[in-house]
Amino acid sequence: MNKTDRLLAIVLELQGRRVVRAEDLASLFETSVRTIYRDIQALSEAGVPIIGAPGMGYSLMEGYFLPPVSFTVEEAVTLLIGTDFIEQRFDDDYCARAKSARRKIEAILSESVRNETSRIRQALRLLAPGKPVTRSKERKYFEKIRLAILEERKIRFHYSKGITDSMGDHHSERTVAPYGLVLVEGSWMLVAYCDLRQAIRHFHVSRMTGLAELEERFERPADFNLSEYQPSDDRHLRVHLRFDYDVADKVKKSNNHFIEDMEEHQEGLDVILRVRQPADLVQWVLSWGANVSVVEPESLRNRIYEEAEKMLKRC
Repeated sequence: MNKTDRLLAIVLELQGRRVVRAEDLASLFETSVRTIYRDIQALSEAGVPIIGAPGMGYSLMEGYFLPPVSFTVEEAVTLLIGTDFIEQRFDDDYCARAKSARRKIEAILSESVRNETSRIRQALRLLAPGKPVTRSKERKYFEKIRLAILEERKIRFHYSKGITDSMGDHHSERTVAPYGLVLVEGSWMLVAYCDLRQAIRHFHVSRMTGLAELEERFERPADFNLSEYQPSDDRHLRVHLRFDYDVADKVKKSNNHFIEDMEEHQEGLDVILRVRQPADLVQWVLSWGANVSVVEPESLRNRIYEEAEKMLKRC
């Protein structure tokens, strides 16, 4: 990074934070503290109102704001693709804001950058996963859940797990305190405290029906941080599957989140997965037909055999 770029980056860093130490700036821009001192002096001489607090760091005088800056073609493309993504995956409110942001970004671009940015974007396309009906419901529920999170209100919904869990539930009504939304493999997942289970649980938004916002409020724990949250892993059952070479490439592209390891050999593709219970994989294994065999555990092999017998009887 040259000096001009670093000076601009320092101002942007000060603009986004209240107080920044010279040591932190040096670490961020991979330079010496002495260089940062010289940069701060140069900015002050150029008229940038930087306040230095001994022992604390530097800050900008209140009310100072850097005028709009120019974007490179790559930066403009990155921002515009970001607005495309938000328009596809967020609710109508954020969709409108994304369109507004895109217009503002395009308005401040020079003609040459705007033309080059347009040319590059025409060669890129985002395809939203899932069926249109599913995406439409996710967008509608996303907005309700987002508002409930911000207003700290509980929500209630009917939930389908897709499989019967260890407690015998397939469909159930849940009342939860929503903590946050996470985009996982193209689908929105709600992280929430479930009143029924008395613990934090995860819910696929696409599996919810009858979502309703309640008047009951909640207070999110002070020590809960969504960006640092790591769910406990209770997937203790190891599964070993062997696939024919004919479907090996498709298996590798399936992105099944239970997969831990893969290895090709003369007999085919061996896949190691870790799940909570055999039922977690039954439908997925059956979808590969005769191109897969269960090496272990025997409990899953028996479950597949039982399901295949039921299918045969219905034919």
